[in-house]
Amino acid sequence: MTSHLLAPLDLAFWNMESERHPMHLGALGVFGAHSPTAGAHAADLLAARAAAVPGLRMRIRDVWQPLAFGGAAREPDPDFDPLHHVRLHAPTADFHEAAGRLMERPLERDRPPWEAHVLPGEDGVSFAVLFKFHHALADGLRALKLAAGVLDPVDLPYSAPRAAEPPRGLLPDVRALPGRVPELVRGALSDVGRALDIGASLARSTFGMRPSSALTSAPSGTRRTAGVVLDIDDVHRVRKSVGGTVNDVLIAVVAGALRRWLDERGDGSEGVAPRALIPVSRRRPRTAHPQGNRLSGYLIPLPVDDPDPLARLAAVRTAMVRNKDAGPNRGAGAVALLADHVPAFAHRLGGPLVGQAARLWFDILVTSVPLPGLGLRLGGHDLTEVYPLAPLAPGQSLAVAISTYRGHVHYGLVADAKAVPDLETLARAVTEELTELLEACAL
Repeated sequence: MTSHLLAPLDLAFWNMESERHPMHLGALGVFGAHSPTAGAHAADLLAARAAAVPGLRMRIRDVWQPLAFGGAAREPDPDFDPLHHVRLHAPTADFHEAAGRLMERPLERDRPPWEAHVLPGEDGVSFAVLFKFHHALADGLRALKLAAGVLDPVDLPYSAPRAAEPPRGLLPDVRALPGRVPELVRGALSDVGRALDIGASLARSTFGMRPSSALTSAPSGTRRTAGVVLDIDDVHRVRKSVGGTVNDVLIAVVAGALRRWLDERGDGSEGVAPRALIPVSRRRPRTAHPQGNRLSGYLIPLPVDDPDPLARLAAVRTAMVRNKDAGPNRGAGAVALLADHVPAFAHRLGGPLVGQAARLWFDILVTSVPLPGLGLRLGGHDLTEVYPLAPLAPGQSLAVAISTYRGHVHYGLVADAKAVPDLETLARAVTEELTELLEACAL
């Protein structure tokens, strides 16, 4: 394994992190247990298998060489020890309560930035594993592959990979630069035009919107998580009744749940239309060994202020169609693409400012994480639930991640614990909103 530079967006994630705003994503998996010692056995397996997964051995170090000055690179850690990353905890009665405390702790930056926390259940018939991966190490798809490397082997359908993208070396070929000047100038002018287009789209998308104060807060550095499980068949019933996509329904459920939650806590939903960032992967699905985050996004107003559940769903559908027609490379949600055109040293200097600017760009993150349809296991124990957990941007109180696994939809909610002490109320509202949609469709 050799060193290679972080992609620009990875470098941005690495540099915008702070003590109160760790930039790791997570997944809380719940397994059925055959015995009270299943959790301890799972921890032993994770530690033993981690050494054989190359991506888990990669640390991130600063680069101060010419043409990469201020950047960072992934490289193998010569002192890698899985026992520094896999930790067995005392039995707990509430997996989400434990996960919230663990999600607020930043990863150690001088080691490969990932952790696996094994949480035995007090009931003796279940245990959970909280995986944490720094966003500079992996996006949702790559984190899934890394986690799958330490779970029990499964027989996946084979598809021939496309050619691997060449790694970004530490020193570009300087000799080729003079001949590329015209190309670089054209690219720079194109970048300026794209930046102006995205800026105008951002201004249009934010005009007249008002987020709720419940979605923004002074950062406390604390975290709370909650999970919700829905039947995917119920989601399909709504989709077949009104049209659109499954994702449209899942986003509309978030909008309706926010309305219920705001009204119940007394903040009120009238006039509230928070901007939701919907990340879109630009990774080619069959690329071999993809490196770096490849993300764009859609930006849509969540119709929280609309009292009609079907009207909320229709508004989400319309906004998503508009974004898809424009494509993931244009519009306000494509701001992340501009990271590709910022020098490495500028990322290092401006990282904290970029993090603080997130609140100006969007009010809440709503992201979907694809999972395989095959059943996953650890030590022969079935994975029964899996809740994806997204990073919380500075100044924001709530992030929502969604996955579909074996006939169920799992919502993973991450919140600032002091700003949102009633996260369980919002979790309950997610279930109530789907029920209301089914009733509105007379299903």
